[in-house]
Amino acid sequence: MAAPQILFRERQRFRQVWLWVVLLAVAAIIWAGFVWQVLLGNSFGSKPASDVQLVVLFLLIGLGFPLFFYRMSMTTVVQTGELQVRFWPFILRPVRIPLHTLRNYEHITYKPIRDYGGWGIRWGMKGKAYNMSGNEGVLLHFYDKESLLIGSQKAGALFEAIRLAKEGSVND
Repeated sequence: MAAPQILFRERQRFRQVWLWVVLLAVAAIIWAGFVWQVLLGNSFGSKPASDVQLVVLFLLIGLGFPLFFYRMSMTTVVQTGELQVRFWPFILRPVRIPLHTLRNYEHITYKPIRDYGGWGIRWGMKGKAYNMSGNEGVLLHFYDKESLLIGSQKAGALFEAIRLAKEGSVND
C-alpha cells in the first residue's frame, strides 16, 4: 500500500512584531540585571534579588522564554482523507481529523482576539481554534462536535487541499 499523498503542508511560527517586542523587552531587562549584578557586582534595583535568583531568572526568562516562543510551531498537513494539526510543544502527536467527519468547511477571515481570545490553542464563542498569526483560516464544521478553526497564512491553498483530499477519500 502506498503512502498517502501530501497535498498541503504548512509550518507556522509566532511572527507578530508586538509579541516579539514584549518578549525581548522583558528578556533585555533580565539580561541587564544579570550583567549589572552578577557579572559587574552591583545591586540591581532597590530590593535586589540574590545572585542565585537572578541567574535562575536569567536562564528561565532571559534565555528560556524567548527560545520557547521561537521554537513553538504549528504544522498543518493535508493528505488524502485526513487533516493533521500539530502544535509543538503542546501537542506532540498530530491531531488527526478524518475528512469524512466534516459536514462542511469554509475559508474565512476572522477576528482572532474577539472570536477566539487570541492566538494559540484557543476556545472561544465560536468553538476551538488552532492558530499562530494572522486572521485567515479554514473553519471546519463536523457532524458530531463543535466547529474547529485551522488558522493559516495560506488559507486559500489549505481550503483547496481539503477539498481535493475529501474528494480523494470519497473516490478511494
